[in-house]
Amino acid sequence: MDPFDSRNADELSAILALADHQTFSAAAKVLERHPSVLSKRISALEMRLGVRLVERTTRAVRFTDIGERFVENLRVAARMIEEAQSEALQDSSEIQGTLRLSLPSAMGRMWLSPMVAEFAKLHPHLYLELEYTDQFVDIVSKGYDLAIRIGDLPDSRLIARKLCDQTRILCASTEYLDNYGAPSHPHDLVNHHCLSYTGFNTYPDWRLVSQGSSVTVRPKGAIKSNDNEGLLIAAKHGLGIVAGSTWLMARAMRKGQLVRVLPDWTFNTDAGVYLVRPSSAYTSAKVDAFKRFIESKFEKRAPWDDS
Repeated sequence: MDPFDSRNADELSAILALADHQTFSAAAKVLERHPSVLSKRISALEMRLGVRLVERTTRAVRFTDIGERFVENLRVAARMIEEAQSEALQDSSEIQGTLRLSLPSAMGRMWLSPMVAEFAKLHPHLYLELEYTDQFVDIVSKGYDLAIRIGDLPDSRLIARKLCDQTRILCASTEYLDNYGAPSHPHDLVNHHCLSYTGFNTYPDWRLVSQGSSVTVRPKGAIKSNDNEGLLIAAKHGLGIVAGSTWLMARAMRKGQLVRVLPDWTFNTDAGVYLVRPSSAYTSAKVDAFKRFIESKFEKRAPWDDS
């Protein structure tokens, strides 16, 4: 079977358009064809493959599990072809085209944005599309070239490069500690005002470890949020004890706005900061350039690490 046969290409374009626009009429409008033509092309594709890709009803279409996987793989193949053509067209010494990045929200704003700006200055012919989110975006189906992620990496379709470790600690302002004192053991936290981040995997519990000991507490407090930067600001205003990664606390600690609480204890998550990309992605010059650049920024230590 020749994947570049024009009939096959028409069928693949039809199913990709249907996946993007969800109705035959909308997909046909984009491809400038009659809906019946698209329906016939997809039926021919299903017959050629011997599987049902799309369930049709009078009101809507629904992709089967096989159909969803097939479309996902097609998107990867389409990106590979697009990037191969882009590489062939551009001067090999120049980084061009569009680079799509998914970055964590708070860390992205605090630490990664200046790096991305520096990278953009180095490559003025490169277009950058950036998404800042704390959700684990499916970079394969969404078409991202690279992502920086914090925490576990369950997706086996990704190639990951660990940039650094991360440690979650507890901090409070001197104002808070002057008013309420400092806890001497994790069990004391139940008697303190704690600022709870709802994005923790263990929320509402805090699980702390120290030299082989492990303690789980359920802290109390008047403020909880899904935004850790907001909780950081609340802690700097003396409103409670905040839990977060060292990258979140570093600047406030450096300025004396926050101090470490229970310094012998950390959260029991063994997590890191990773640069990830699709495992089947064609490695273009722009991807390689960003990979080398960001790795150089973490080569000696994390940018927030003063040690």
